[in-house]
Amino acid sequence: MIDDFQPGPSGTPLGGIKEGLDIAGDWQGALGERKLRLGVRLSASDGDAWRATLYSIDQSTQPIPINAVSLEGRSLKFAVNAIRGAYEGTISPDGNAIAGTWIQGKSLPLELQRATSESAWLATPTQVHFIEVDLGVKLEVVDWGGMGRPVVLLAGLGADAHSYAKFAARLTPSYHVYGITRRGFGASSVPLTGYSADRLGDDVLAVLAALDLNRPVLVGHSIAGQELSSVGSRHSDKVAGLVYLDAAWSFAYYDSSLGDLAIELIEVKRKMEELQSKFLQDTRPLIQELLETDLPRLERVLREWQKELDATPAALLTALAQAAPHIPPAVSAIHAGRQRYTHIPLPILAIYALPLDPGDRPIGTEAQAKAFEAGVPSARVVRLPHARHEVFSSNEEDVLREMNAFIAKLP
Repeated sequence: MIDDFQPGPSGTPLGGIKEGLDIAGDWQGALGERKLRLGVRLSASDGDAWRATLYSIDQSTQPIPINAVSLEGRSLKFAVNAIRGAYEGTISPDGNAIAGTWIQGKSLPLELQRATSESAWLATPTQVHFIEVDLGVKLEVVDWGGMGRPVVLLAGLGADAHSYAKFAARLTPSYHVYGITRRGFGASSVPLTGYSADRLGDDVLAVLAALDLNRPVLVGHSIAGQELSSVGSRHSDKVAGLVYLDAAWSFAYYDSSLGDLAIELIEVKRKMEELQSKFLQDTRPLIQELLETDLPRLERVLREWQKELDATPAALLTALAQAAPHIPPAVSAIHAGRQRYTHIPLPILAIYALPLDPGDRPIGTEAQAKAFEAGVPSARVVRLPHARHEVFSSNEEDVLREMNAFIAKLP
């Protein structure tokens, strides 16, 4: 029944006003006696329009642009100019089915069911690119496809973009989803330098520019929080919002009352080297700053760290010492490249994982969450109980719910 089509230009403007129902996602149904499988992918675009694509799964891999969508109450209509077809249907009360009619020369009943990850006929194509972000440095960029606002996923320390594969598949019905593997890991280049927080943030900005993404949402897990804060604090005009997935720690937001051992060591070392280089000059202001601020702060953080070490089982300390020589240089370089971020003027969603066993919870979780709430007024801070550090995996539904609500409110 889907015949003689010539796909029109992609990105054709759509009509239709978004109303109360959430119809974003993949829909599918069988048409006529031949049980011809059809798929419809709907997503909300910027403004009040819907974007949609039709797939005749048994006839072609080529998507067919849908040129107009209207949703009034539970009545859904769309037209497909390229094949002179149209559809009219009524959405079920539970929002998971659409009973309607496909019109193309003649009319045939067509019931569309909302696709699930288990039943979906449509596969989201995945493409991998390598984008040069610095002289001789290329990053692996995964494009999972999808439609709507661009969402860019940044992996945790030691992981690559592919760690998000399952989660990305849940996002593509509503967003165009990308993932970046940072330098030093996975298939990306492994240079000797370039691991400071701002340099890694610049890598992300270079990818956004190369892909020509218009104010995407950046989503980061764990150490990627510092890349989010680097971009957000220096180039807030480049992104629409930031989502921290158990990533809003001291390397992402620095609170002087809590401190950060790596940052304090870096700062004291820098000032001591400056003091040494200016030994015969008037260094009274520098000495005063060290004595009154930096050294007392370092002492306080060191004492807290000492308490933590005293409470750590000896067997675990031995295991950590044995693992230390095998830590990739890039990991050490990233920790040594931490910076202080205190002003992030963007809409933010910060999710903290609270493990079922409080003993598995990093020391200072609640203190850091409160510091982030107080210091970043634009942030919505969410604490998820019974969650693991890989919160997008252990609490996928919770994270999706919070992300969708957050992104829906972005301008």
